[in-house]
Amino acid sequence: METQSQEINMTDFHNIQMSDIQGNEVNFADYEGKACLIVNVASRWGLTSQYAGLRTLQEQFADHPFEVLAFPCNQFGAQEPGSNEEVLDFALTKYNVNFQMFSKIEVNGTNACDLYQFLKSEKADEDGNADITWNFAKFLVDKNGNVVGRFSPKTAPEELTETILGAL
Repeated sequence: METQSQEINMTDFHNIQMSDIQGNEVNFADYEGKACLIVNVASRWGLTSQYAGLRTLQEQFADHPFEVLAFPCNQFGAQEPGSNEEVLDFALTKYNVNFQMFSKIEVNGTNACDLYQFLKSEKADEDGNADITWNFAKFLVDKNGNVVGRFSPKTAPEELTETILGAL
């Protein structure tokens, strides 16, 4: 797995760049003025059905400046073992995803990508821990690039509607 690390201003969400699941560079400056729900996803876990909820949120807020950004991660119980191509095929075939998918990443440890280093430094979990506990942890970033919420894997995407409206 290649790490996605570059020199960035870790205090600005909109300075981050990541590779999408097809290898294209995505500049997060493109998300200025949009609220973003960022989720580390996996295809082999009991919460994988949350893909459907993420798709629903993307549809529900289609006319708003809002984006779901999904980051496959294999750090928890080897629940995302496939290649980027396999992950994308699964997400499209099984859940007809309509949101941005990114290349596989690590969210914890020395190889944690810059995005997750930033997110974790901005918002600890409800117990005060920075590290991600499992797949489908969620971060909400407002249109100005501020991390305004962090939600446990068990929080269903549909539960975030009101919180997302507040971030728009």
